[in-house]
Amino acid sequence: MHKLVRYPVYAAALLVGFASLPAAQAQEDQLRIAYIGGTTSIDPHFHSDTSNLAISRAVFDGLVNPDENTRPIPGLAESWEIIDPRTWEFTLREATFHDGMPVTSDDVAFSFERGMDVEDSPSGGFRRVLQDKTVKVVSDRVFRIETEEPAPTLLEDLSNFAIVSRKHSEGATREDFNAGRVTIGTGPYKFVEWIPGDRVVLERFDDYWGEKPDFARVVMRPFESGPTRVAALLSGDVDAIDQVPTTDQAMLRENPDIHVAQTPSKRIMYIHMDSYREETPHVTAHDGSAIDNPLRDNRVRWALALAIDRPSIAEFVMEGAAVPAGQYAPLGMEGASETLEPIPFDPDRAKALLAEAGYPDGFKLTFHSTGQRYPNDVQLAEAISQMWSRIGVDTTLETMPGAVFFRRGSTGGPDGTPEFSVMMAGCCASPGGAITPLNVLMGTRDPDSGRGSANRGRYSNPELDELIGQALTEMDDVKRDAIIQRASEVAVADMAVIPVHFLLNTWASRGDVVWQATLDDTTVPTRATKK
Repeated sequence: MHKLVRYPVYAAALLVGFASLPAAQAQEDQLRIAYIGGTTSIDPHFHSDTSNLAISRAVFDGLVNPDENTRPIPGLAESWEIIDPRTWEFTLREATFHDGMPVTSDDVAFSFERGMDVEDSPSGGFRRVLQDKTVKVVSDRVFRIETEEPAPTLLEDLSNFAIVSRKHSEGATREDFNAGRVTIGTGPYKFVEWIPGDRVVLERFDDYWGEKPDFARVVMRPFESGPTRVAALLSGDVDAIDQVPTTDQAMLRENPDIHVAQTPSKRIMYIHMDSYREETPHVTAHDGSAIDNPLRDNRVRWALALAIDRPSIAEFVMEGAAVPAGQYAPLGMEGASETLEPIPFDPDRAKALLAEAGYPDGFKLTFHSTGQRYPNDVQLAEAISQMWSRIGVDTTLETMPGAVFFRRGSTGGPDGTPEFSVMMAGCCASPGGAITPLNVLMGTRDPDSGRGSANRGRYSNPELDELIGQALTEMDDVKRDAIIQRASEVAVADMAVIPVHFLLNTWASRGDVVWQATLDDTTVPTRATKK
């Protein structure tokens, strides 16, 4: 069984890097952030992981940008109108790239072309949102996006997609972006350098078209360890941190020099199960012998779901910083069903379902999870492992850094298949309601269309696919909401993916730095202001 390693509160050895920055960087208007996870690329079209988006949103702009509640607001596009259900016309604002060149419709057309062709992304990059969309240039500042089917969620889909310069990016590789050779955006910050695993440095773009950031320079440091982030904040080595550990939130609130910002999140912690292989690599009989994959039976999937004591996890493991879930988007968001309650804790029913499915004595599995990628994810996975073991599903836990987990969980198996059988992660930071997790986590995987781009359990349900397809093309808001609600109910009935809980987003800052808490958990440096 995995054992959680507790880090010292003052992990001085891990904080040395802050003190070693060049003296020229120690200026009053510098913002130093310790953020969880690690950026995997500076290429804004590579992977829409929150660590990457934190940089991308600062350096680049989308046609539309998400506000603090993830609603799309004007970005590089100052206005738009729907010509017909398959045609949207956009007008670009007068804005320049960091090299002084104006943004044109041709840059938009190029960005769409490039976004479809980025290789080796663990989630297919932005192919899902760009598929079947064509940019038609009308003039330097006016263009149309034509879609093969009506696209009611077009604005939400594009709110994380960056526009890049054709002049600099045509023919550029991911390494060119990582090295800064072509990292020319239109955003409020200019890219300075990325030292993987150590820091990203940004400088304010004084000719930015929008509101100027309060800080002239930003240094972002990736720290997986929550206690280390807190230690860095308390010691004054950083000005702000994200994903504050639940164990430290009360202490930080009592500190007069610390500001804690918190808001409900739409990010759900969920569990994928291999529902496509006849034999799955990490599930065996108790004696280790091979068995047919029990996860293909929805009675087994429901048994695992019912064995999780969500209220106790929310209270004790998450220390109140989570809301038990029974579907894939919180109530109030589009597609969240009023009929779905949090999944009850019923271990007796779980055992009965295992027996009905032919596993009265249970079986053995290895449970894979991110490690210190989401708040208390290791402790959460440990608790779930123990709960499953109590119903006869003998569970061994393996955790790993997010970058390793997502690569192996997506393509680490034979012939690029998912390596794991049962795995836990979080979704979804992108704007939109329940349709986003339904589409990317549970839609039948289709690399050409981008559907099921993060479907690591390879779940497939024709009824659900039909509803997802209807929702993605229904322009009437009321009808679309009803369709997505029905899709949510179908997915939960079959327990396509186990919902665990919704997180609360928490940041902390010190001194005169104030952080604006947002519905998504992306730590974009422009959310920081001076008092």
